[in-house]
Amino acid sequence: MYAERASRLTGAVVWTHTPTVPGSGRVLPDGCMDLLWHEGRLLVAGPDTRAHLTAGSSGAWAGVRFPPGTAPALLGVPARELRDRRVGLDDLWPAARVRRLTARVNAAPDPATGLEEAALSRAADAEPPDLGRLVAALDAGRPVAATADELGLSARQLHRRALTAFGYGPKTLARVLRLQRALALARAGTSLAETAVRSGYADQAHLARDVRELAGVPPGELLARHG
Repeated sequence: MYAERASRLTGAVVWTHTPTVPGSGRVLPDGCMDLLWHEGRLLVAGPDTRAHLTAGSSGAWAGVRFPPGTAPALLGVPARELRDRRVGLDDLWPAARVRRLTARVNAAPDPATGLEEAALSRAADAEPPDLGRLVAALDAGRPVAATADELGLSARQLHRRALTAFGYGPKTLARVLRLQRALALARAGTSLAETAVRSGYADQAHLARDVRELAGVPPGELLARHG
C-alpha cells in the first residue's frame, strides 16, 4: 500500500509504501530525489533517467521526495553523482553522523515523520538554489535555448547548473517533466491522442516512443499498472 502527503518542507512530499503483493515495482523518472528509510537504514534515491525496478524488495519503506533541484544542497552531493543510483546515506556522509541521524529517525513516532524532521533540519542550515523559474519554464514546454536566454545564462552555463541540481542536462529534465505531464492527463481520462498534443509531443506515436524509453513499457501497460 502506498500513501503520500504534502510535507511541511515547501514543495516536498512525504510518502510510505508497504508492498502487499510479491513482484517488482516500477519507479518512474520525475526529476526528484528522495531521502529513504528501509528497515532501519537510511538511503538516497538519485534522479532517474529511466524506470527504476524495485526487484520485489520486501518490508516497509518511507521517504521524503524533494522537489526538482533542491536535494543536492540539502545532502551536500551534486545530483550528477547519484544519477540512476540508490545508495546508503553512509556512502555520502561520515558514518558517525549517519548513525546519529538514523537513531533519531528510528526513535520518531514513525519513520516518515522522522525523515521529515531531518529534512526540515537540513533545510534550516542550507539554502537550496532558486531554480523555480527554470523548472517552471521547462515544465511549461519552453525550449531550452529560450529558457537559457530568459535566465541570462549561456547554454553551457545552464547545462552545468542543471547537472549539479538535477543530475542531467535541461533537455533530459524537460523530457522527464513532459512525461509526468502526459501521465497526469492520461490517468485523468484524457485520450492518448489528446494527451500527446496537450503535453507537447509531435503525435501519439512520439508519446508512445517516449513512454517506452523512459518507463520501459508501452503506455497502455503502464496506465493499467498504475491507474
